[in-house]
Amino acid sequence: MSSAQDPFYIVKEEIQDSIDKLLSSFHRWEQVLPESGEQLNLTKELLTNCESIEWQVDELDKTVSVAARNPSLYGINEVELDKRRRWTSNARSQVGNVKKQVVARKEANGLSTSNVNGMRRELMRLPNSHQTDKSSQYKSQATDDLISSESDTQLLIMKQQDDELDALSYDVERIGHVGLTIHEELLAQERIIDELDTEMDSTSDRLEFVQKKVAMVLKKAGAKGQFMMILFLLVLFIILFVLVFFT
Repeated sequence: MSSAQDPFYIVKEEIQDSIDKLLSSFHRWEQVLPESGEQLNLTKELLTNCESIEWQVDELDKTVSVAARNPSLYGINEVELDKRRRWTSNARSQVGNVKKQVVARKEANGLSTSNVNGMRRELMRLPNSHQTDKSSQYKSQATDDLISSESDTQLLIMKQQDDELDALSYDVERIGHVGLTIHEELLAQERIIDELDTEMDSTSDRLEFVQKKVAMVLKKAGAKGQFMMILFLLVLFIILFVLVFFT
């Protein structure tokens, strides 16, 4: 089976495209300012894509394990199996490195943000002996603005999560179609093998029948008849040989 028709290489190309897009987003993520809104969005996108690609690579690796049980059935050898294992291992390492760096910076930013928020809360607790009424108004307005900002942020996060779930659902559906294609291909190969076995059994039966008939004819002909038949076949062979090589 050629690489263009092999289901493994079809899925491999799709996963490689996803990895290339992941690496492109990761390089852009490294260039944006820490704790900015764009980096937060890219962080969530990268982690979601890492989970999706890791799941796809694991499913593809399972098909390699299935093929390794009986390579001849799928028309591949140990060299090809080793090549496929190396690719899945390399893909898993690439995604794992990206995920590790993103998670590390996310945790570091989380600690920094917690410290800043703690300082802000402490400052908000300090009493103000001057302009008490104005301070109360400012605090009330700040609280309202904060609530409104938090509400907008929550709505934005929910929208982003919905988009990410839609993208993940599309990826899962696409992988499902690929899995069905692989399943249909395996069934087709199994039918071909069954038909080949049936034809071999039928040919074997016919050959056995012909052998019995020849044995019966030789037995009826006796020694003289066998000699005449061998002589006739020898003469026929010589004639065919002359016709083929000297004409």
